[in-house]
Amino acid sequence: MRLFLKKYKLGIVGILVGGILGYSYYHFIGCTTGSCAITSKPINSTAYGMVMGYLMFSVFQKSIINQENV
Repeated sequence: MRLFLKKYKLGIVGILVGGILGYSYYHFIGCTTGSCAITSKPINSTAYGMVMGYLMFSVFQKSIINQENV
């Protein structure tokens, strides 16, 4: 378990940060008409933020993993 957390630490942090930012976007900006696919519901914007956060942080994670294997 510790090895998993150490290996994917940046990805997990990216999921948490993205989820917080996604919900914050829904709460503060959002879509008042309900016609927006992502920002009309908090679960949609939070999930989208989590995916984007993971993708953004995993870019840096891969370079760290590749350096350990060299």
